[in-house]
Parts: sequence; C-alpha cells; structure tokens
Amino acid sequence: MHPVRLPPTDWAAREVAHLARVEELVAGHEARRRGAVAHPVEDFLFVYYSNPPGKLRRWHPGPGIVLEDAGRMPRASWRHYVTDSCGGVALDVDHFAAERGSTVAFVRSLLAATVGRAPHTGCFGLHEWAMVYRSQEVRHTAYPLRLSPAETDEVVDAHQIRCTHYDAFRFFTSAASPRNALQPNRDSQVQLEQPGCLHAGMDVYKWCFKLGPLVPGELTLDAFDLARELRTLDMRASPYDLRDLGYEPIPIETAAGKAAYVSAQRAFAERSNALRRRLLEVLDTVARPAVQ
Repeated sequence: MHPVRLPPTDWAAREVAHLARVEELVAGHEARRRGAVAHPVEDFLFVYYSNPPGKLRRWHPGPGIVLEDAGRMPRASWRHYVTDSCGGVALDVDHFAAERGSTVAFVRSLLAATVGRAPHTGCFGLHEWAMVYRSQEVRHTAYPLRLSPAETDEVVDAHQIRCTHYDAFRFFTSAASPRNALQPNRDSQVQLEQPGCLHAGMDVYKWCFKLGPLVPGELTLDAFDLARELRTLDMRASPYDLRDLGYEPIPIETAAGKAAYVSAQRAFAERSNALRRRLLEVLDTVARPAVQ
C-alpha cells in the first residue's frame, strides 16, 4: 500500500481540530486539579488510566500517512517517526512493530475475541456494588451511598454476580469475590472479555493511547468520548448517590432500573464494537491475523 501524502494545510487542520477537541475534553479536569478537587466520573479517565492531558494533546496521523514539509517540526524528533528525503514525516511502522509488536499482537487478539462474542447484559453494573459489599470502606468517600450499608449488601445478596472483567473484579471486597460466578485473572482476559462489559468498552480508549503513534488521534478521541459516556452509566448505576453532581441514579435494584441499564448496555456494546473494528484495521497494518 502506497503512503498517502498530506500537504501542510491538510494535516495542520487535522492537528488544530484535534487540539481544540482535546481542550474541551480536559478543561474541567485541569481546573479541578488546580483546585485539588476530585470528580468520580469526569476525572476517572485521567486518574485510573494515567494518561495525562499533555499526552492526549499529541495528535498522530496513524500509519501510511506522510506529513509533507514537517521535517523541521518538533514531530520529526518524536519517537517512532522518520523523515524522508523530501522532508516528509511519517510513522516508522517497521520500527514500531519491532519495539511494540508483542503488545500489538496481544491487543489484536483481545479485540478480535471480544468483538466476536455476543454481549452479556445480565451484570446490571453490580461490580461497583461488589466493591463496597460488607465493608466499612468505600472508594468515593465524598459521596454517600443511595441505600444504607445493610440495604446495599442485600442488593448484592439478591443477585448472582457475573463479572467478566479482571480490572473490575480485582477491586471486589474479600466478601464479594467468592460470590462472582467467574474468577477472572490477567491470563484469562482474552477468553472472558465480552462487548457488553462497560469496563471493556472503556478499555478501548486505553489500548488506543497505549499504542500511541500507531493510532490516529481522531480514533483515540472517539474512544475517549465513548469511555466518558460509559463511565457515566457505570456510576449512575452504582450504589453512590451522585445527584449533587447532576447524575440521576439508575436504580438497578428495581425492574425498571435493570431494564434501563440493559437497554443502554446493548447500545454501548454496538458502539464499542464499532471502535474495536476501527482499531483492528489499524493494528492489522502491523500484525496480520494468523492463518488458522
């Protein structure tokens, strides 16, 4: 495949649009950070995923794109970029593959397995409830639980928990962990991850930024937007009362709340799979699927 050469007017416009979009996404987080104020929904993607705004601001065109007349720009010295004899700058896919090939292969296998499965929609967001089950400690100490601790425990007791996501499961309380129908671990991630999982959907953003210059900036920000929406649903369905922040609870302990959660979950599964397919197309420029 021949590379696409973008003139400065084209790629600069994409870079400016990316920066403007990022500024809108990070403004609230940066203001809160200056004031030492935490937000359990809006700050999650920066704090939990440890991808600071500065890195998010860096736009990448993705593989197969040559940015003409960029040889004297700072980008020319960025890691994994190379300058050609005409002063065009592009991602050095071979160099990236040599250094990050194992990560690309893992992410590709995970995404392909996930997108090929039917979504499970019976978890009702109980992972957040399992993180406070029969415990005196809560993760978001600035916000009260909607129900009393005893009532919160009763909700968990009344349901079968079936969490498939290791990075959610590992925060379960010691009393909640044995109640999970599955015992996910890092080694079983490819076997268990499924598109109905909100945290797996948020992780699409994680894989985008972890693969850095390989992933077009537009895709990374689309994944960020979806992860932000997923985190909102995640916390609205949680046991915490966030109405003071403007989040109306989804009471998953009721039939109506369950129905609302599942409806949103199904729509998000489709959207997260669409992003997975876009990311797989990018990864296939580095790691081709193995022949069965």
